[in-house]
Amino acid sequence: MISDLDFYKNKLKEEETRLEKELSTLAIRNPEHPEDWQPTTPELNPQLSDDSELADKFEEFDTQFGIETALEERLIGVKKALKRVAEGTYGKCEKCHEVIDPKRLNANPAAITCLKHADTE
Repeated sequence: MISDLDFYKNKLKEEETRLEKELSTLAIRNPEHPEDWQPTTPELNPQLSDDSELADKFEEFDTQFGIETALEERLIGVKKALKRVAEGTYGKCEKCHEVIDPKRLNANPAAITCLKHADTE
């Protein structure tokens, strides 16, 4: 069993807040699915923009989309970890059901596996 569960819960809550704040600079919540984020699209005016400017905007959007996707995936992991805290299963490896080393949880509070099974995440 994980000692100091409140410590990890607080770390996860802080990370959840930070991730949502970062996401809000790159994306908006989907009104139909509030847990889903959609990257904001750049302002484009094809009639006033030359080809290189349009290419820059598309490249910027592509980069922004990649960052948004990574942040959203991390947020999903954090939310799942908070759910495991509430269910009493937090800190146990999903593969072998052993307790995850606190050093690993300190480095990654949303970890779902022990180090032995980290490559299967």
